[in-house]
Amino acid sequence: MKMNPKSKRYFTTVETPLGKAYLVGDAIGLTAFTVGEIVSSALCNKELPPYFDEAIKQVKEYFDGRRKTFDLPLHPSGTSFQKKVWAALSKIPYGQTVSYLDVAKQLGDPKVIRAAASANGKNPLWIIVPCHRVIGSDGSLTGYAGGLWRKKWLLEHESPYTQQRLF
Repeated sequence: MKMNPKSKRYFTTVETPLGKAYLVGDAIGLTAFTVGEIVSSALCNKELPPYFDEAIKQVKEYFDGRRKTFDLPLHPSGTSFQKKVWAALSKIPYGQTVSYLDVAKQLGDPKVIRAAASANGKNPLWIIVPCHRVIGSDGSLTGYAGGLWRKKWLLEHESPYTQQRLF
């Protein structure tokens, strides 16, 4: 029985200031990038496609403050609605935030705010698809799969304003 090349999975880790992150992909592109969650490498191939080197490089550049956008082949699994939400998230500029309502309006229907928030929470591509840039309508930090402390760190990392600590 021949294995479908699209079904082959690849896996590696990247150290970040926010903990060990896990890059997962297939022959087409990255399927997941998570932090804090342990990814099983049991079903993954040891040999990595060339785009993994570029992904690692871009992630490091992001955390070094030298990269504001990612240019990588992506292949996340999700419903067509989730993929529309993730595409909308990808358009949020570095250093800026939007509300869940803004995302719903961008999708053409403010009534899909809860569904958009749910899709945002299921984003499998941490920082590459910047779901951390979505906040509550009142400006509050809202739920984040990686933990609110990571969301706060990422938003401060991207902020064009530097705040000196007084204490």
